[in-house]
Amino acid sequence: MQHEINNKPKIVILVGPTAVGKTDISFALAKKLNGEIISADSAQVYKYMDIGTAKISSEEMQSIKHYMIDEIAPDQSFSVAQFRDRADQYIQEITAKGKLPIIAGGTGLYINSLLDNLDFTKSVGDEDFRQNMQDIADNKGNEFLYEKLKDIDPKSYERLHPNDVRRVIRALEVYEFTGKTISYFQEESKKLPPRYQSAYIGLTMDRQRLYNRINQRVDAMIEKGLINEVRGLLDMGYSRDLVSMQALGYKEIVQYLEGELSLDEAMFILKRDSRHYAKRQLTWFRRDERIKWFDVEEYDDRQILVENIINYIAGKIYLL
Repeated sequence: MQHEINNKPKIVILVGPTAVGKTDISFALAKKLNGEIISADSAQVYKYMDIGTAKISSEEMQSIKHYMIDEIAPDQSFSVAQFRDRADQYIQEITAKGKLPIIAGGTGLYINSLLDNLDFTKSVGDEDFRQNMQDIADNKGNEFLYEKLKDIDPKSYERLHPNDVRRVIRALEVYEFTGKTISYFQEESKKLPPRYQSAYIGLTMDRQRLYNRINQRVDAMIEKGLINEVRGLLDMGYSRDLVSMQALGYKEIVQYLEGELSLDEAMFILKRDSRHYAKRQLTWFRRDERIKWFDVEEYDDRQILVENIINYIAGKIYLL
């Protein structure tokens, strides 16, 4: 059995809440370990959405190859199944070059799709049911639809945002046609043999300090031109109702540009909702016992943090 596992591709996974410093550490790991980076961020996959997603700059990308960034237009749909299929392909390509795939991001379902044998291709589906649920959301509001999850699937209710209508509908759909929750299927998938040899790293820090970093990041995004970025997307014809435009940083600025909020109100809501999102991310990842956590504040020297992470990785997946 050990021999079989060791023949599987090696991957490193780096997760944590927004603004904790994943990009910086993933970059350092890639340089030290001859790696290339696959983004596991559900917003960075969209083109033209750079500032609000804290996307790595094209200059930085030139030294370390990145994948799953700028893959699709904002009006294209993108599912977890598509992420898994593309990520699997990129892992093969990176491995074939003799490099180490490093998956970095904060979208937990994307990470689980790689680790937990989630089979989305055979999942139930009913277009009429989806349309009916969408009509309910349109007529009665996203919150009304979201509340349907509370008794049916409390775990999904806890991890999903009311505005993530597509995934809320998906969770309702799975329960409607199987009698079991999508959370149940996700737990069951963890019992299957792993698809990859993996070292799973989590970054964390003091909650209040993280929240301060989030607030500062929002201020910096505005200074860098987030408002013009969102205005440009609207000018290109991308509707505010698109899934992509519901991402944090975009829907709030749209409301400002449409005169529904003042800039101060939009920034207040964006900071608040970003903090709430970070809290949900931590709740999601904390449940996964496979993650080795590193508190970034325990290290005055970032180099020592990186070296400690590399030592852990080396113990989990034998590095030549």
